[in-house]
This record gives sequence, structure tokens and C-alpha cells, in this order.
Amino acid sequence: MPDMTDATELASLLARRRQAGADSATIDAEIFARFGRTQAVMFTDLVGFSRVVEAFGIVHFLQLIQESEALFQPLIAQHRGRCLKHEGDSLLVLFDEPAQAVACAHAMVQATRTANDPGRGPEDRIEVCIGLGYGTVLCIDDADVWGAEVNAASKLGEDTAKGGEVWVTDSLYAAVPGLPFTDTGTLFGKRTVYRLQSA
Repeated sequence: MPDMTDATELASLLARRRQAGADSATIDAEIFARFGRTQAVMFTDLVGFSRVVEAFGIVHFLQLIQESEALFQPLIAQHRGRCLKHEGDSLLVLFDEPAQAVACAHAMVQATRTANDPGRGPEDRIEVCIGLGYGTVLCIDDADVWGAEVNAASKLGEDTAKGGEVWVTDSLYAAVPGLPFTDTGTLFGKRTVYRLQSA
């Protein structure tokens, strides 16, 4: 019998969990033992999608996405990150070490500042918003990832951070002692989050 993929194995475990009388706690523990990994999660988003597309067209924005990835991918590799997903103008990246995720985020913001030289028009500016989380996530086939820290990083990158800002969850902040921050907020009404000071 061929080896099951992670996705197939997870689907089988979830099907067991749905059965009447299933011991969900035991199955949950089995799922986390099989797929759980402690990771730093980065979610990035580019500023101005709707505005730029409306003013200059989708092809122009696709060019900016391509240019941003040309800036970011070498930095992700340099900081030992693994880019799991490209979705529109967003990236989902995993790191084994939270300090590497923070260093990479600062490097990405700096790279956009360098690229946005004074002669560059507003329609060509690349501004990135970054959210970072850290904790146990479920990694499936090195192609997908699930967990509270994924949700939190996505929320911070898409909704909280402005252009050039890096926001981190309380768990990432605790994992990298001494991170300087300039502001705090709350996420999901209960978690403290931190806007990091620019590097």
C-alpha cells in the first residue's frame, strides 16, 4: 500500500474524530503529535491593491507583486525561511527560529525603502505590511499550515499593520526577549500585540 500523504492521513484522522463516541481529545493529541511543529509564521501584504488596480490596472499591480517577490525571496532564503504560499499580493512564510523571522521582516521593510527611491512615483512604490506569530501549528505536506498563530499573523499583516510596519503576537514577543516596540494593541479582543520599532 503506498504511503499516505499528510493531507490524506489528516483527513482520515478527522473522519475518525467525527464518528459518534470518538475520543476527540485522544485524536487531537494524535494529530498534533503527527503534524504539530513549533514555528514562527510570517504573513505579508502589500499596500494599496484596490487603489493601484483602479488607477493603473491589474497588470501594473502584478508587476509590483513580481518586483516585491524579487526583493523578498532572497531575504527569506537568507534568514532560513520557507515560503509556503503566494496568494495574490500576500506571502505566508515559516521560520524555525522566531528571531530569524523578526530579522527577515526588518530586512524586507528596509529593502522596500531602498527600492522606493525619491524618483519613484507613488504608483510604483512597494510598501509591505507584516504580521508575525509563533507557536505550535499543523504543517501538512509542506504545502499548508493551520493554527492560531497563522490566523493571528494573517490578521496582523492584513488588517493591523500599515505600510512599513511589523506587528507581532504576544507569543512571538515573549520568544525573542528585548524586542523594542513603539505601540501595542489587542487582537481578537484579548491578546496583546506589539508594533516593532524600525530596525
